[in-house]
This record gives sequence, structure tokens and C-alpha cells, in this order.
Amino acid sequence: MKAENKTRIILEAELPAYGGLSIGKWKGKVILIKNAIPGEMVEAALEEERRDYCTASATKVLDPSPHRVEPKCKFFGLCGGCQLQYIEYNHQVKIKEETLKDCLKRLAKIETDLSESLIHDNPWNYRYRGQFKISYGKIGFYKEKTREVIDIDNCPLMTEEINGHLAKAKPLLKNIALKEIHISYGDKAIALIKTEDRQFGGWDELSSVFLKSGFSGLFIDLGGKRLLKYGSRYITLDLENLKYTISPMSFFQSHWKLNQTVVRFVKNSLQPLKGKRVLDLYSGAGNFSLPIAVDADEVIAVEENPSAIKDGKLNLEINGIKSCRFIRSSIEALQLKNSIDILIVDPPRLGLTNVAVNKMLAMAPEMIAYVSCNPTTLSRDLKKLLAKYEIESIRMIDFFPQTYHIESLTFLRLR
Repeated sequence: MKAENKTRIILEAELPAYGGLSIGKWKGKVILIKNAIPGEMVEAALEEERRDYCTASATKVLDPSPHRVEPKCKFFGLCGGCQLQYIEYNHQVKIKEETLKDCLKRLAKIETDLSESLIHDNPWNYRYRGQFKISYGKIGFYKEKTREVIDIDNCPLMTEEINGHLAKAKPLLKNIALKEIHISYGDKAIALIKTEDRQFGGWDELSSVFLKSGFSGLFIDLGGKRLLKYGSRYITLDLENLKYTISPMSFFQSHWKLNQTVVRFVKNSLQPLKGKRVLDLYSGAGNFSLPIAVDADEVIAVEENPSAIKDGKLNLEINGIKSCRFIRSSIEALQLKNSIDILIVDPPRLGLTNVAVNKMLAMAPEMIAYVSCNPTTLSRDLKKLLAKYEIESIRMIDFFPQTYHIESLTFLRLR
């Protein structure tokens, strides 16, 4: 139940919590505090009261942390895309490590030291894909917990090329009923527009203007599996000296420079790969599969997204890779005849289903590399996998600096 009059309280932010929050206590009740750094004394406005805890937002910092900095983005606090810009970056990493350890301890009863985190030296201008919301002529990101679009002209998380192409796109999209524009950049820039306006008849004209403005390709998603394509169909990125082509309809890790580091680290950690049979679940277009297939005897990439499967097969052809094959299937429906030696799994935020975990346990590969984007579901899944496996290492991956998102990499070995 929401507090009618926002009560002002003074308390200390004591510990970090998932979601970019800090934990404090007031009158014996747990308070989840927004915009506070552990160790700070703050004045906060109570936002929502529940039986077990309350939420609050810091309105005044009474004793600031030495790690508090001025947010770089002029839209910070309005735009809901970032949560941690007021925290010095190295301390952001420390907070995320502590949060990951806390999730593992509370939810999986796993107490372990983390291995060194995988981070990039520049926490700004790292995103090679931007997904911008559109509403009534405004293009940007949602205000936190609303569907109100904050109109932005530049995002400091995007590469300069993404920001430059956003500036080119904005004047071209006025007076058209659109939902989103995704801009992807590699060797070129391609845009994907999402709309439900079936009446608009000027897509050919719009595409012509887009291509003349500097975009190499434009996809228009009309909904209901209707997709228009103009110009280039793919961007190409470097992946371990391979050409990695990706279309706007397929996912790729937008922090590409750190992704290259992570892929190299996973591949090196799984050596020797010669003579090994590798299964890559939730493979996308082959982010891990392609580089590993260079050394392994066989790699099986499993993915449900048909666009990613198409991109993956094109990547095999472009790079002349014969030791990898793609299967379009869910993990739950997958049927394999022969045993596997190594399993790589990179599920969405919901983590693994019980069926998926049981299937992995039945396969019993000697090694599992689990890339997670949610410490809560990771903890839940590890608790089950530990029935047959032991943890070799867990480390945080900071694919999303300035935000509360926490990714991680866990290596498990069969007992």
C-alpha cells in the first residue's frame, strides 16, 4: 500500500541489494533505498509500504560516500535506462560483486569467493545496439516505471556511431505512428522499426530517405510476422578473427568489446577442445559456437529464434566452418543421440526450466559453462545442478555499466 503522505526518514544505507538499491533499517523494518550508496546517511521519502519491507528514495545525502560522483548524462533521474551513474565505476563493480555473492548465499546456500570480474576499461559508449522507444514524436527511453518516453538526443552508453545515426533518424520519423527503433552498428548501420500502423503506405519512400541519410539497411516490423526489408540485411562484427554477421531480428551482446573478451576467456578456459563434442544452448547466431568450433571436433548450436538460426548458418558459410551445426529447438524438446563433453548455456533472465536442468543433468557433460544474466535465477539453477556438479569458479561480468544488471560466468565440473 502506497504511503499517502511521503514520510521523510533519516537512515543509513547499509548493504547493496539487487536492482540498484541499498538496504537500511528504520523502526525495525527493512527499507530498500533508491539512489543511496552503502555507507551513506541519507534523508529518504517513503514510497511504498509492505508487510515485510518499505521502499524509499533518497532525497538528500547527509553524509556522502567518497564513491559518489556527478552523473554524466543530463537525462539521469528522468530516463529509466540507468540506475548507477552517481557511483564511481570501480565501486559499481564492487557493489555488483557483493550483490552476486549475497544472492548465491541466500538463495543457493553457496558461500564462495568470486574469481576476478570480467570488465572493460571504458564504462561509457559501449553499446553497439540501441533500442529506442517512440511515442508522439518523442524518441528515447521510458521514464522509470512508466510508459512515458523521455526524448533524448544522445545516450552516453551508446557508441558515437549509434548516437550519430539516432540524430539522423529522429527527423525522418515524425508524424508516423511507431513503437520502437533499434539501431545496430558494426561495419555499417542498420535500423529496425516496429509499428502497428497497417494503414501507412509510405514505407518505400521512408526507406529511400533512410538509406540516403547514411543507414545501410532498414527493416520494418509490421507485426503479425509481416516484415519489410530494404538495403543491407546484416551488420558484420569481428569475433575472434571470424566474421560475425547478425540481422536486426537476432539478439547479440551489445557490449561487443567486452563480449569479445568473454568469448576468448570461455574458449581458453575450456581447452583442450580437440577431440571434444560441445553443446551450445541458447546459442544465438553462434557467439560461442563459432570460435569454439575452430578447435573442437563438433559443436551443436541450439536456438529457437529462426532469425538467429539463419544468421548462424550464414556465419558457418562465410567463415568456412564445417565442425558446427545449428538446430532449431527448445532445450526441453532437444533430442541428442550421442554424449557430449562440454555444455555451454546462456539462458534468458528467467533462467532454466526444471525440464532443462534435468536434461542437462542426464547428459552429464564433464564441464558446464553457465552464462547468466540474472543472479536470482542463477542461484536457483545452481542449487539443482550441484546434485552432480561442483563449482570451479564464479565471476561477475559487467556487460551493462551504469545499470543494476548483473551477468556472471560459472564453470561447473562433473563430480
